[in-house]
Amino acid sequence: MKILVTGAAGFIGSAVCRYLIANTDHRVIALDCLTYAAGYLDIASPSYNPRVAFEKVDIRDPKELNRVFDSYTPDAVMHLAAESHVDRSIDGPMDFISTNMAGTANLLEATRKHWLTLGPAARERFRFHHVSTDEVYGSLGATGFFTEESAYAPNSPYSASKAGADHLVMAWHHTYKLPVVVTNCSNNYGCYHFPEKLIPLMIISALEGKPLPVYGNGSNIRDWLFVEDHARALCLVLEKGRNGEKYNIGGNAERTNLHVVKAICSILDSLVPDAGGSYERMIRFVTDRPGHDFRYAIDASKIQRELGWSPSVTFEEGLEKTVRWYLENRDWWLPIRNKNYGGQRLGLTSN
Repeated sequence: MKILVTGAAGFIGSAVCRYLIANTDHRVIALDCLTYAAGYLDIASPSYNPRVAFEKVDIRDPKELNRVFDSYTPDAVMHLAAESHVDRSIDGPMDFISTNMAGTANLLEATRKHWLTLGPAARERFRFHHVSTDEVYGSLGATGFFTEESAYAPNSPYSASKAGADHLVMAWHHTYKLPVVVTNCSNNYGCYHFPEKLIPLMIISALEGKPLPVYGNGSNIRDWLFVEDHARALCLVLEKGRNGEKYNIGGNAERTNLHVVKAICSILDSLVPDAGGSYERMIRFVTDRPGHDFRYAIDASKIQRELGWSPSVTFEEGLEKTVRWYLENRDWWLPIRNKNYGGQRLGLTSN
């Protein structure tokens, strides 16, 4: 099978490509426009793997998308290309609308045109897998979980743009009968994570001896999902998920932001002790994010029940693996820190 993966040089997209290469015999058409957050550039190298073809293409360019479909005739699409950082969406919302909504519409149309050229059996087998986020559901209180039936209530420009993309995908399914599956995941973490996100930002800032900024009082809660577990789930949904269905993917690992930061400090205290004392001394509470959602939590019982997937890595195991990876791969994140993003605060615009 030939699978077109958009956002293939990104955090989750690259994990999907690695999983496909290591665990299947599928061919991969890796598509990415290589923005500032394209952290896994090996995939763009001609020597990366003979089963991978890389295309530097922006999903906002319909002509180039049509060329890719004509050239490679994929059997499935895994759509992960997106602007994804909430803080950046507060500072510059239009980039998120352009990529996440207009780009998704372009991709859906290019996919539909290609799908219509296929024979009946190939049409039946084809899938467009749209990868989304739990943030489309809005914010939870102290109890409850997001299910596949939860009402959409996005609160940030990022989550609104992803909610719009979800609706576009389902509209193409209902209107044009395009075979689709949609997944909504909780917060991912792991290796190759661009250091604007909480976990890599805290690890790298601690190693550099810089303050560890925690929004508000650190009580906001997220469900954490190890990216390799997520990649496995996504490939399972592509192959076995039911046409027209949604699947929520969660890590069963709710933690407050403050708990996460303190856990990182504890691991660093063990692996690379600092002469000045525990890394926790570097924690600083800062002005909260505008409109900060209080809690996300995923009910992943549907994917567990129907497809047999469950997380294989506990949060504690995955977090230690992640910290060790950043310790061992300074040559990956140092150039990013020096050129692309120095750790400065984003998303303080409030009006």
